[in-house]
Amino acid sequence: MLEDLQQHYGYLFEDELIQEINKVGVVKDIPEGAQLIEIGDYIKSMPLLVSGAIKILREDEEGDELILYFIEQGDTCAMTLSCCLGSAKSEIRAIAETDTKLIMIPVEKMEEWLAKYKSWQQFVLQSYHSRMTELLEAIDTIAFLKMDERLFKYLKDKAMVNHNDVIYVTHQQIARDLHTSRVVISRLLKTLEIEGKIQLHRNNIKVIDL
Repeated sequence: MLEDLQQHYGYLFEDELIQEINKVGVVKDIPEGAQLIEIGDYIKSMPLLVSGAIKILREDEEGDELILYFIEQGDTCAMTLSCCLGSAKSEIRAIAETDTKLIMIPVEKMEEWLAKYKSWQQFVLQSYHSRMTELLEAIDTIAFLKMDERLFKYLKDKAMVNHNDVIYVTHQQIARDLHTSRVVISRLLKTLEIEGKIQLHRNNIKVIDL
């Protein structure tokens, strides 16, 4: 774990903090598609991403999901931070977008390190800022973009966090993430293919216009 910390967080945290994380952190390997956090859970630890990507979703009263943003290597989830610091229940669902490696930090260390390490303060504040920017972008996407534009943005974002222009996802999964119907998604995907932005294959989608 120490090697992973030094490689991915050494430029952010002082060596003393790296050593503390190494002592109390727990490494977890999460397979693609596995759920990390459920809505209503109390958060007992905060994740630091070493590799992979996680998608953060909200759920409406009928149980339909809407994707908010992705978090990647070197990130953490601001909503997890809020729940940790406020002892509140989670209001989001977190699912591994790819095979993901995490270092879980016990919640009791959060406030201690905020007072002790300036680099930790900066990391937490920057995480809040980054996630807030992404939330505003998600709101703008829903409010101002047409569904075909939302769909293409979703595909590009997914390609970028997977570091692969070929995406393995079903039309139904896309519909669930974007809170719409599979029929609408299938029709719009065909339109994007005609426009030369993607290529549709039986088990995957290739994003051309990145």
